[in-house]
Amino acid sequence: MKKLIIIALAFILGLQAANAQARFFPTIKVEFEKTTSVRQLIKELWEDQSWFEQNKDRYPVSMLSYYEFTGDTSRSLYKPGKEVPLDPRMWWRPVADKNVVYTDFQKGITIAQKPVFEETFLMEDSLLEIKWKITNDIRTIAGYDCRKAIGLINDSITVFAFYSDELMVSGGPEGIQGLPGMILGMGIPRLHATWFATKVEVFDVNMSKVTPATKGKKVTRTTISSQLEKVMKEWGTYGSKLIVNFLI
Repeated sequence: MKKLIIIALAFILGLQAANAQARFFPTIKVEFEKTTSVRQLIKELWEDQSWFEQNKDRYPVSMLSYYEFTGDTSRSLYKPGKEVPLDPRMWWRPVADKNVVYTDFQKGITIAQKPVFEETFLMEDSLLEIKWKITNDIRTIAGYDCRKAIGLINDSITVFAFYSDELMVSGGPEGIQGLPGMILGMGIPRLHATWFATKVEVFDVNMSKVTPATKGKKVTRTTISSQLEKVMKEWGTYGSKLIVNFLI
């Protein structure tokens, strides 16, 4: 009898361990830390490289900003998180740092509030099309094993992402989505920027405030792109490279 009890207990513990290992979470809240390599970005934007080399010490090496993502398998909201003081050497406001992005996974649409200089746009369009290739590389981020994927936007913008299929939300920072799990780490070389999760919550997540922004000039992705191109033409190459910040 004692032997049977031991076997039964071992069986039950085995089942519990298996269930624990196979847990999946459909509702999550993630805090992201975004790092922008300021000097590398300025170096690429500035056409006069000799001027940059002489003045690079006027810029910080990098800049941090924070964002919050809350979502489930039907919808999500990505918005600015805690404020951090700007480095006094940053003589301009970081580009696209106040985007608020609502994603409806079921309807396949995004509604994004994008402040652009003196104007605020409210972009509503279909989800951003990203061609993903999933690799075998694994990296642990915020306690979750994440698989690496490489994405391509408009056949020109490369995205490196690490997603966890334990987190069942197919989202990520800004409007990046479309993988079989939540993106906890991401890099866009074109922007010299990375996003990494610093905290993940999976219990008692409040979804009541996951609603789209309503203020701003209503546009589509195509119209905001064409309007920005007109404005940025006056800035030359520098301006054309900044447009990407408002389109992801």
